[in-house]
Amino acid sequence: MIHDPAPDHGGSAETGRSRRGRAFSRRRKDENHIGLLPTQGWRRRNLEFLGGVLIPTLLAPRRPGRVIDGGVPVAEAGQLGVTWLGHAGFFAQIGGVNLAIDPNWALWHGPVKRVRHPSLWAGDLPGIDLVLITHAHFDHLHLPSLRRIARGQPIVVPKGVGSVVKRCGFGQIVELETWQQARFRDLRITLTPARHWGARMIHDTHRGFGGYLIEGQGRTLFHCGDSSMFDGFQEIGRRAEIDLALMPIGAYLAPSGRPVHMNPEEALDAFEMMGARHMVPMHHDTFPLGGEPIHEPAEWLAKSASLRGLDDRVRLLHEGETALY
Repeated sequence: MIHDPAPDHGGSAETGRSRRGRAFSRRRKDENHIGLLPTQGWRRRNLEFLGGVLIPTLLAPRRPGRVIDGGVPVAEAGQLGVTWLGHAGFFAQIGGVNLAIDPNWALWHGPVKRVRHPSLWAGDLPGIDLVLITHAHFDHLHLPSLRRIARGQPIVVPKGVGSVVKRCGFGQIVELETWQQARFRDLRITLTPARHWGARMIHDTHRGFGGYLIEGQGRTLFHCGDSSMFDGFQEIGRRAEIDLALMPIGAYLAPSGRPVHMNPEEALDAFEMMGARHMVPMHHDTFPLGGEPIHEPAEWLAKSASLRGLDDRVRLLHEGETALY
């Protein structure tokens, strides 16, 4: 049973009702909301992205997925498990609950090509009890992927995103504002702030965005969603003792020039600001969305983590690989 949050901002959870079909109001001014206007030089950057990144990936063969023997390992009682599905998608096991977070099995997003075949498909995963979506961007909220896993279970989304998923086949749709919480079985789920934007189309800038703190049975998982660097990571760290942080490291050279994603160095800074115990990177090696070479984020992260003495706390997963903590 999902318990919807109280209607006040950041209120405690209470039993509520489905919010499907509700009218959405325009978001109030948010200092963490990044505007849509590109910065100077965007035409040149877009041409460089087109010629140096997009077209070469269109012409290159898609790399094969990895062979995953034995399926997804099952987390034991008290363990926290995460399986990287590619890009920002994860299958997570915490507190006896199976979650899917931002799952995406798309081979294309318009002209943007997935550079590797998925190693695990929806049908390869254990039953999913709950779905979390961080924001409405097409690479995080992929409707065909959500329809593959929808079996009447609840889905949690930021405020204003419920209308996008209402016909996917989920049961209760729970919308959260920043710092609001919902409960599912023994889990407590909190929508955390991020510095990004939530519009699915140019005009719908009212849609919310953020990350999630997922707490259950003494373990805490943090999925950052998309974010650029901001001091809000300090507050996230003050509110929870994070066992594992899933942090984005790619698409930091946005063709628009807008500061919408972190580079690997900034992701490590945010990880240390929060005081998290372990980190697994995401948002890399799947879709070429930034001007950097597709292989650069993971290589940069590995080098920087080593220089900081974080080798035993930062783990790069292959797509389809599972880590247990």
